[in-house]
Amino acid sequence: MRRTFLKAGAACGVQLMLGTAHAQQTSGRPMEWVVGFAAGGGSDAVARGVAEAWAKPIHRNIVVLNKPGAGTNIAAEYAARSRDYGNLVFTADFATLAANPHLFPKLAYNAEQDFVPISLLARFPLLLVVNNELPVRSFQEFAAWAKANPGKLSYGSPGLGTPHHLATELLAQKMGVKMTHAPYRGAGPAMLDVIGGQIPFMLVDSAAGLPHINAGKVRAIGVASAQRLKSLPQTPTLIEQGVAGFEAFAWQGLVAPRGTDDATIQMWSRTLQETLKTPAVQARFEALALEPLPSTPEQMREFWLSEKKRWGEVIKTAGIKLD
Repeated sequence: MRRTFLKAGAACGVQLMLGTAHAQQTSGRPMEWVVGFAAGGGSDAVARGVAEAWAKPIHRNIVVLNKPGAGTNIAAEYAARSRDYGNLVFTADFATLAANPHLFPKLAYNAEQDFVPISLLARFPLLLVVNNELPVRSFQEFAAWAKANPGKLSYGSPGLGTPHHLATELLAQKMGVKMTHAPYRGAGPAMLDVIGGQIPFMLVDSAAGLPHINAGKVRAIGVASAQRLKSLPQTPTLIEQGVAGFEAFAWQGLVAPRGTDDATIQMWSRTLQETLKTPAVQARFEALALEPLPSTPEQMREFWLSEKKRWGEVIKTAGIKLD
């Protein structure tokens, strides 16, 4: 478990009154922002970057609390059971909202009943990266290597049910090969093992992968989006390399435990949307190939339910089930 404090900047002696939203906020107390992955990954980077900027308009100090494991289920259960209304928010992502309800027969939380949406945060494309010692520089070479080395096809992901995990399973199906999944507690630890050669490759989100790619620690051989990234113009998309229609993104939004009053939710949503549109946050996102997704609570719920339906069909077709 890791906590990091992000202060709201120079605090005035008298804080602005933000309507009735103060009813559930304890003056002077830090607000918890729960993240279901270890420090160093894409979800962690987004939370820290946004929390630092968002702390100012809501006049709160924010502590980022990392609770990795079980495909975000540990963090989700912690957030769902919280009764500290007005003092806790949670990064609910693809796994939490769209995949896990289909993958796990028994969950300790019900996302639709236990969480209230605030706003989407961002989405980021997945990148196919390989260890520098792997003798491949394109997807075609990677596919040939994979078919020639079936016993070596282990891959990492930030956890069970993440888009990284499910997208790699779909890629394996398209390639006609079997792969062994090695789930980690976040993209950061998984990337370290790709760098070290413990696992040969992974689909990593741009936020977690680009710093290592730019540092020359791993090699990017394909982008899982329709267009090339501005930050990786020389790396072709997987679609360009013959994987028809293959697009995969990680996405996440911010939720609060149900019981948080509507005035607080609306104030948080409004200020968070404004924060996501600021030049500082957009510049930080652009450096990591992130697309900000400011949205109302209603827009976030609509997106979340559509993704849940879409990936539920994919999971059913693939026959993926987790204990």
